[in-house]
Amino acid sequence: MKYVAFAASSSTKSINKQLVSYAASLLTNAETEILDLNDYELPLFSEDREQELGHPALAKDFLAKIEAADGVLISFAEHNGSYTAAYKNLFDWLSRIQKKVYDTKKVLVLSTSPGPGGAKNVMAAALDSLPHFGATITGHFSLPSFGENFDKDNQVISNEALRKALQLEIEKLHQQA
Repeated sequence: MKYVAFAASSSTKSINKQLVSYAASLLTNAETEILDLNDYELPLFSEDREQELGHPALAKDFLAKIEAADGVLISFAEHNGSYTAAYKNLFDWLSRIQKKVYDTKKVLVLSTSPGPGGAKNVMAAALDSLPHFGATITGHFSLPSFGENFDKDNQVISNEALRKALQLEIEKLHQQA
């Protein structure tokens, strides 16, 4: 099995990247590649830019990574109650190349935030939106209060109940992918 995992954030200190990297480490007997949105920075999408530039190579490269995977793990950061600009811009480019960006891929949706909400608004948006773009969502997991529930030194979830809940979601993804 082959998986790609990424945080829908461009922050170099992204707590969502820490979460998705930890989640990916729980996949056994699998090849997992962690992608960084900073490696796929694109011009701000517009129809005018698309007409001028066509489809940028970096967008094609990112889409190829998704297409080559059996499953996808995404941890969504929440900016002002929604997707980050970095993810939304990349996604806009990808969806112009192929509307069904996730084209029946099994997807585990994750999110975290410093506060107790665990990025619930962006999680709800992702759960609603992703199936329209071909994702088969196998499950979701939100880690509230990142600083209290994630051991940054060891890069693991420190709360046992939350750690077990994520492990169950990982197992569901792996069984369905």
